[in-house]
Amino acid sequence: MDNFVVSARKYRPQNFNTVVGQSHITTTLKNAILNNHLAHAFLFCGPRGVGKTTCARILAKTINCTHITKEGEACNECDSCVSFEKGASLNIHELDAASNNSVDDIRTLVEQVRFAPQAGKYKVYIVDEVHMLSASAFNAFLKTLEEPPPYAIFILATTEKHKILPTILSRCQIFDFKRINSNDTVAHLEEIVKKEEIKAEKNALQLIAQKSEGCMRDALSILDKIVSFSNGALTYANTLEHLNILDEAYYFKLLEFLTHQELTNAMLLYDEINQKGFEGDMVLYGFASFIRNLLVCKDAASAHLLESIEGWREQYTSTAQKVSTAYLVSTLNILNESEIQFKMARNKRLHVELALIKLNFLQQAIELSMEEGQVVKKKLVDTHYPIKTKRILPLGKMVVNEQAKLVIETPSVNPSTPKITATSTETPIDVASSPSNSVSSSTSSGNKKNLLAALQQKYGSQYKIEEVKESIPLNIEALQACWNEYTQYLEENLKHSSAGTFKLATLQIEDEVHFTVTVSALTAQKFVEQERMNLMEKVWEQFQNRAIQFTILVDAGEKEDVPLHLKLNSKQKFERIAQQYPMVNELKARLNLEIFY
Repeated sequence: MDNFVVSARKYRPQNFNTVVGQSHITTTLKNAILNNHLAHAFLFCGPRGVGKTTCARILAKTINCTHITKEGEACNECDSCVSFEKGASLNIHELDAASNNSVDDIRTLVEQVRFAPQAGKYKVYIVDEVHMLSASAFNAFLKTLEEPPPYAIFILATTEKHKILPTILSRCQIFDFKRINSNDTVAHLEEIVKKEEIKAEKNALQLIAQKSEGCMRDALSILDKIVSFSNGALTYANTLEHLNILDEAYYFKLLEFLTHQELTNAMLLYDEINQKGFEGDMVLYGFASFIRNLLVCKDAASAHLLESIEGWREQYTSTAQKVSTAYLVSTLNILNESEIQFKMARNKRLHVELALIKLNFLQQAIELSMEEGQVVKKKLVDTHYPIKTKRILPLGKMVVNEQAKLVIETPSVNPSTPKITATSTETPIDVASSPSNSVSSSTSSGNKKNLLAALQQKYGSQYKIEEVKESIPLNIEALQACWNEYTQYLEENLKHSSAGTFKLATLQIEDEVHFTVTVSALTAQKFVEQERMNLMEKVWEQFQNRAIQFTILVDAGEKEDVPLHLKLNSKQKFERIAQQYPMVNELKARLNLEIFY
């Protein structure tokens, strides 16, 4: 049984005419050989699998050929060509820079350059993956690359041109290889399957070319795999199954469901796709490529940019005429954003489904923004249009008093009229009675009822009516008593660490609604912070004033270095900033600002 040779090696081009998709480079090289204008160093760069190393070998063989044809090709019959084909040529040396990237390897190569060729005209050194050389190796190679002997030619090949030192680039003649287009790939695959006597559908070969993304080596590797998988018969179905590609029929169905706002069918179709093992990012990427193909098919001038097999071209063209350009552009934008955010989403399936929901209602949103069949931009109107609202009769003027309670006030003639509050068991509502609506029914005029009576009649026993309690002035004795009560509460709830902190804390009143708590350490500050909310509820209840707040200061003494900003209150911080930056006071004066500490 003969040893199997992969197609990428078996059908590697042996002359310039058989190189696929790089005619701009092969023509230049052939003309340089015929006119004897060869450079001493070449750099072949481009994507993987597009023919860089192949062209380097063909060039090395051709310049040593003793009977070059009129077209600039090697004869493949002379001793130099025959020895090259057998791999026994002494004039052609290949170095893999990926595994020989040290200074010693380059020095060995430089030493070999000193010796002239025994047979032939040139000694050719092909250095593959040259970007893998170390910086020291590049520097050791510079002098020889700039001024080599007249019989030495260097051909460097790389896939990452940006990693090569500029000093190397300036010494080489650079050739940029391009990706091989689908048509050239399909034509080359057809030649191979014809030689191998393999039955293959053209749609299947187009699918392979599309999957290879311009890399001929990948296309040939895929071809070998599918031939083994299908037992020598390539069909569109088994190629689709082997490459794990979503059929474009799914995308046509999905687009139809979304444009007709059939969300249920769209979600079920996505579930079917998901059950077949296709991840959400693959669906978003494939659907975005599908929408892009529809967009280029809108105009006949750009239809050649369609990246699809020939069997779908007519359906692409017909579908593109039915869908508006605005819908396609908006869809592409939504899919692009969803694909970017896919990696950050925790629920991947929900993320894709949310994108489908947006696309389902996208057509409706576009129609709302259309004017006479054209999409219009949002703009400011020249006139003002009133907003239609239901008028609500106001009870009075709503303000917030110092105690942070909502009060509804009505004009009052008698300033001595007491305020009343209608409160439920949860939320108090403070109401100030008007002169015509006093608490006493005897002061009411005619059949009018005061507000209190109206509330009692409407809500009955659900609310209790009581007078607003005046706030108690903040004083150190009452505050300390409240503080001690809360400390006892902490001890009863077995919070001994917090209770100890509260016992050692020092209180000081700063103004009517603010006091400071001084503790000895940062850990003590954390204990007080943990009890802040419960403590403030007790203080508010004690002094009938919800505007009271406190600040925690840390006095570490000699044992602990506490940052200055933890020792200062808000007013002291502002004064310190104003002292360091005098322009702050000037800004305050010019803008007539008030500082609330």
